[in-house]
Amino acid sequence: MITGIFFFLVLFLPSSFILFLLFSKNLPLRSATFLYKISTGWLVILLYTFLLFLIYDGVKFLNKFWTFIPSDILASNYVILFIICLVAILCLYGYMNYLDKRRIHLKIMTNKSLIKPLKIVLISDLHLGYSIKGPELKSWIKKINNENPDIVLIAGDIIDSSIIPLNYFKLDNYFKDIQSRLGVYCCLGNHEYISGIADSIDFIKKTKINLLKDSSVLIDDSFYLVGRDDRTNINRKSLKELIENLDKTKPILVLDHQPYHLEESEINQVDIQFSGHTHQGQIWPISLLTNALFEKSHGYLKKGNTHYYVSSGIGIWGGRYRIGTYSEYVVIDFAQNIL
Repeated sequence: MITGIFFFLVLFLPSSFILFLLFSKNLPLRSATFLYKISTGWLVILLYTFLLFLIYDGVKFLNKFWTFIPSDILASNYVILFIICLVAILCLYGYMNYLDKRRIHLKIMTNKSLIKPLKIVLISDLHLGYSIKGPELKSWIKKINNENPDIVLIAGDIIDSSIIPLNYFKLDNYFKDIQSRLGVYCCLGNHEYISGIADSIDFIKKTKINLLKDSSVLIDDSFYLVGRDDRTNINRKSLKELIENLDKTKPILVLDHQPYHLEESEINQVDIQFSGHTHQGQIWPISLLTNALFEKSHGYLKKGNTHYYVSSGIGIWGGRYRIGTYSEYVVIDFAQNIL
């Protein structure tokens, strides 16, 4: 029994993600799903266990110089039990918080000519796969349809790490239930490349989603939607190339998965850029890192006449925990200024 626990904690867990990467495609779906959930979920547990024991050791060290806690209490096994319970409570909270999808509402105005107001629903970072499957996707689609949107936009990372579970569970059929007057559009994310770009595109084609890969479309003769290829493709077109021949008197909306170089949209007279990718770090303190890496790692920003929204994503990568962040879907009322 003790040997089995030792093997699980010391040998299996640290190597589990590598095992998943190496063997998941050759494993039965249930085995691959189990390995994925274990290999990604334990990292969060490890992080918070490490942080709490770091605090514990810091308190013990300071207590040698300024005794503010009786030494026998610090040496008690109950402290270890308390830390373990606290980690469990944090993870339970994180899981429940992940399940609670927040509705974000924005009102954005444009001075350009827009035939009629638009109601847009934006989602990103679905990460469908071994962890997130049909029942969750169905619940998200219900939230989208309840908004009665004019158009639905997906800012990349529909797929997590493999299309195998998506094809197995026929998740393409679920997307056909999305109801919107002008359709559903998406751009590619980095995980579409991780999953195999050709297979990812084939899957998207089976859905009712219109993929914009370094391309644009005039919708309802009213506004342009531009979808950039993910920056994983170093040969993707520049934003300038994609919009230089568009009628700038009409609003231009851009889907670009990774929110780097936000100034490009401002320079090129884009009205709104929608991005995702960051997950806002997903859990604290990783959120501090994403805040440092990106000009805007989550939320609304305006630069000049250009509006930006970086979504924290409706789904999640790996362990299903949201601590210090939340999963969301975004509803945007887009209309022309009446002067």
